[in-house]
Amino acid sequence: MAKYLYVYHGGSDPETEEEVAEVLDAWGNWLGSMGAAVIDGGNPVGRSSTVNPDGSVTDDGGANPASGYSLIEAADFDDALAKAKGCPILQAGGSIEVAEVIDM
Repeated sequence: MAKYLYVYHGGSDPETEEEVAEVLDAWGNWLGSMGAAVIDGGNPVGRSSTVNPDGSVTDDGGANPASGYSLIEAADFDDALAKAKGCPILQAGGSIEVAEVIDM
């Protein structure tokens, strides 16, 4: 099985404690549905910056900064994409970048 990195972008934040509980349950259910394929369920990420080739730093994290990540196993790229389609961030208006991790 190959490893795939999911990089989450955007998504709205829950506003009430009830919404927080619903979102946490949705994420737990989705990650749980993949079982042993989840290598690292990941975490949200905070502020990001971009270090440019000339050494300058852009403090906004770029055009579409990351909001979190996960690392999973999948049979192939299509399987990784199919698994990503169940992610709760999509219902919150976010997106997922899927990339195969290359073992070196």
